[in-house]
Amino acid sequence: MAKDDTVENRVYLFESLASSYVAAASGELASEDEAVRARALRALADLAYVSCVVADTAHLSAEQVRERLLGASPPAAAAPEPEGGKTKKRK
Repeated sequence: MAKDDTVENRVYLFESLASSYVAAASGELASEDEAVRARALRALADLAYVSCVVADTAHLSAEQVRERLLGASPPAAAAPEPEGGKTKKRK
């Protein structure tokens, strides 16, 4: 589990990034088009992920944090597999 100060850093960083994003993408986030809304929500989720990585890697150099962000995918980003097999791909 992350230390309390790391969690606080995550929150402040995400609050700052998300506030700017929501102001710029409010139309997309409120869109009646589900695909547009889903893309906007994924971008917001990516900002949350970046906030966590940055807050949790204060001991690393900026280059190492960049590499971690570019080389890693968020854990549990995929939907859980149904019982008895692989997830089905949507067309």
